[in-house]
Amino acid sequence: MSTARRINHSDLPVPLVRVQGTPAECGRGYGAAARDLVVANLEFYLSRFRDEAGLDAAAVRAAGLAFRESTRRHHPRIAEMLDGVAEGADVRVDEIYALNARTELIYGNRRVREAAGAPQPDADAGGCTAVGVLGTHTGNGHLLLGQNWDWHPDQRDVMLLLATRDERGLTVLTLTEAGMLAKTGLNSAGVGVCVNMLGCDRDGLPDVSVEPGVPYHVLLRAALEADSLAEALKAVCRGTRNSSINLLLGQAAEAGGELIDLEMVPGDVGWSHPVDGLITHANHLETALPVYDTIKDWGGSSLFRSARARRLLASKAAIGKVGDHDLVVLFRDHASRPQSICRHVDERAPLAERSETVYSVLLDLDDRRFGIAAGPPCMHRYGWLDLAF
Repeated sequence: MSTARRINHSDLPVPLVRVQGTPAECGRGYGAAARDLVVANLEFYLSRFRDEAGLDAAAVRAAGLAFRESTRRHHPRIAEMLDGVAEGADVRVDEIYALNARTELIYGNRRVREAAGAPQPDADAGGCTAVGVLGTHTGNGHLLLGQNWDWHPDQRDVMLLLATRDERGLTVLTLTEAGMLAKTGLNSAGVGVCVNMLGCDRDGLPDVSVEPGVPYHVLLRAALEADSLAEALKAVCRGTRNSSINLLLGQAAEAGGELIDLEMVPGDVGWSHPVDGLITHANHLETALPVYDTIKDWGGSSLFRSARARRLLASKAAIGKVGDHDLVVLFRDHASRPQSICRHVDERAPLAERSETVYSVLLDLDDRRFGIAAGPPCMHRYGWLDLAF
């Protein structure tokens, strides 16, 4: 039997939904508890699919059903949960899968846009700066992850924290968009993940007559369903992809402590390891994958944010003293404002392409603690939550 609670903590900037049970029970409980937010988020993205991607309702639903099949094939437990979300929220299941494939549907229609002579979406507008620090280089010996999540400011009001405990006893806590299952988060096995948008010339809408790849946001949930870093890597590499994504993955120092960054593009994966205890990443490719990085069409702050984040932490990392406060200072950095690590809305940008740091997240994988501040984080304090049910 699923139980669900939606709680507003005074020190947290978003609602918290806690559910437990089988994947289907967790999904139904989540959908029911967050129904109003799920409906609002669907309306938001159905409008974006239409206005920015040229996809009518029929095309969106057909794509959703195709993504459902790929999710069921490669990640059946996640499919059970998504089916449950649709049932609990009393919305169409095909639209829930389309929502979870929003990156593929909005940013994956490069060929359609080019044929119509329309401008391409700016991948740097997705923003996001992610950081990982090995326990050997932190003051308390804990492995730390964190990121600023940059996206359209209108999205702030349809976000939530989702905490699940399944029948196996695995607990997951993640920031997510209502109706989705994951974004940045961690689990009770000490596995954590941060995410950055990427773009390359292989990204494209799937042919719905054949099975598409696994959606970007399903991969995030797959990482958090794993009980070790190795299993997380197996899970996210399973199946094909239609959209590019960067995953910064880590596991707690108590379990050996390890970090790895995966740049995942359709048909290929590149990876990098910590240098001097640190990994940083923004929204461009840093490994030698044989694809054309579309950030080259736009430029922007991604080209310096990752390097700047490393410099800002390097002196503390060198003496093994990086702590939560250092990550907070980093995520509030304003070099090249408004397109800084702490991103603010650039009023010169078209409305559809405006972006700011919507939320900032800190993860202590050893303490299993999740810190979150509303964005931009220079204007807000961080609240902390653990995995207790």
